[in-house]
Amino acid sequence: MRAPAVSKQCAGPAPWWGAKSRARTCTPSQPTPRTEEPVDAAIKAWLISQLGTDTDLTDLTARYTRLGTARAVAIEVVRERLAVLLASPGSVSVSGVVSVNFSANIAAYERQLTGLLSGEPPAPDDPADPDDENTGGFGLIQLVERPRR
Repeated sequence: MRAPAVSKQCAGPAPWWGAKSRARTCTPSQPTPRTEEPVDAAIKAWLISQLGTDTDLTDLTARYTRLGTARAVAIEVVRERLAVLLASPGSVSVSGVVSVNFSANIAAYERQLTGLLSGEPPAPDDPADPDDENTGGFGLIQLVERPRR
């Protein structure tokens, strides 16, 4: 958490180039409280389900405060993880000992990122879609007879 912002009120003339003895006297004013949205349990659970249980919750809270939505936090974390994998060698092989290939992990992160960017799965703090007509009511379909031969 960051410390609250403190503004300063300065009295006296402003210094100019070459001024030696004229200093401004500054007194700090009252700190302005930061308004931060708390991360509720549903958002934390959604983020953990998307990013895994090893993800640091304080980091997620700081990112949520900075970015404002859970989807933006998940996209940022997945992009960082993908960038780390892309920067490292795709496969490592030691003859007769071990062979490791990360291409499947890279493809999995790309699929997850594509899904998050398309809006699936829905996050708890996603805004409601005004065009969404799936309200649980009845739908109307008009059936038209095809012309016969």
